[in-house]
Amino acid sequence: QVQLVESGGGLVQAGGSLRLSCAASGRAFRDYTMAWFRQVPGKEREFVASIDSGSNNEYRADSVKDRATISRDNDKNTLYLQMDLLKPEDTAVYYCAACSLCMTISIEPRRYDYWGQGTQVTVSS
Repeated sequence: QVQLVESGGGLVQAGGSLRLSCAASGRAFRDYTMAWFRQVPGKEREFVASIDSGSNNEYRADSVKDRATISRDNDKNTLYLQMDLLKPEDTAVYYCAACSLCMTISIEPRRYDYWGQGTQVTVSS
């Protein structure tokens, strides 16, 4: 069992940056593949980025590939998402998620067992 708490969201102007954090409880964090997803009202949850347990593999969606960096600190039980050159279309609630059975990265939300409550990111034009 792991609990996830996101932070770092807020209101930012287009072109700005944000660093989202996801604090995890429990020692199993270091064994889980982790990911960030985002969702806007009326739309399906969208994959943003994923990283495996040892930070050996990571993958970012094409929509953020050149502007986002996913990383983790297993000693601090924390997942990060650095977003630069933010666009209004990045506005969404951002969720972190943990997959206990993933052997590597995954873009499929149904594979993730644990989810945080989300943090709102709003990018103004």
